[in-house]
Amino acid sequence: MTTRAGFVALIGEPNAGKSTLTNQMVGAKVSIVTHKVQTTRARIRGVALEGESQIVFVDTPGLFRPRRRLDRAMVAAAWGGAADADIIVLMIEAHRGVTKGVETILEGLEEIGQGRKVALAINKIDRVKSEDLLALAKNLNERFDFVETFMISAEKGHGCDTLKAWLAGQLPEGPWLYPEDQIADLPMRMIAAEITREKLTLRLHQELPYQMTVETESWEERKDGSARVDQMIYVMRDGHKGIVLGNKGETIKAVSKASREELEEFMGRRIHLFLQVKVRPNWLEEKERYSEMGLDFRDGNA
Repeated sequence: MTTRAGFVALIGEPNAGKSTLTNQMVGAKVSIVTHKVQTTRARIRGVALEGESQIVFVDTPGLFRPRRRLDRAMVAAAWGGAADADIIVLMIEAHRGVTKGVETILEGLEEIGQGRKVALAINKIDRVKSEDLLALAKNLNERFDFVETFMISAEKGHGCDTLKAWLAGQLPEGPWLYPEDQIADLPMRMIAAEITREKLTLRLHQELPYQMTVETESWEERKDGSARVDQMIYVMRDGHKGIVLGNKGETIKAVSKASREELEEFMGRRIHLFLQVKVRPNWLEEKERYSEMGLDFRDGNA
């Protein structure tokens, strides 16, 4: 049997559904999904198997107009992920259509898409009428020469099998890149930090989540098969620390419980999770914080 393996980059605006699609394809939660924009910071790779093919998904940060160093590093990571991939899939939200952001991405694809297979996936198709979908697909295919167009609902799974089968058949022939049981190349420490960051993002609204990061400081395996995980939440101001802790520490307790439960489910064993909050006014300018997120600090230079 001929085996195939390769990288597929999912690109699009923030909230286009890239993380949801990655999780749908892989069949496990490897990429955090929230309704906040810009939640995916590092190039998380999910590994999916389809027949004799191994599809490695590069779940890039959403492409948007960057304002700060962190934003610039995230956008550079997104385009870098696309440039390294065998196949690029542009995800568009059906109900939003061709926004200014999509137009900017289409311009970028003129260069990055050269010599690569670029497919179009119109997501959230349940939100619009079929005639509007067809008009949107026609419009986009007139703007860029997509090799294939897919109509999907990443959340409900509609059309995802067809897309997965197509991707599997398009990848280059060659040996698999990862062991069969490995679903993501992010170390567990990083996945654990992402899970906690997701829980914080869901509980705390407004501006705070973008000025906050989570790092797994230590991971200690215990003899009974459980693990002790210590994490640090970095915020920029004292006021933010109070928000994260909550009244009598109730917010941090709830976040810790939700994060621990998801980690235990993900790993299939007991986890002892300990969270601390620290004020670091300049964490957005510290090189180490970027390395922890899998980003390149230099990409953030203006």
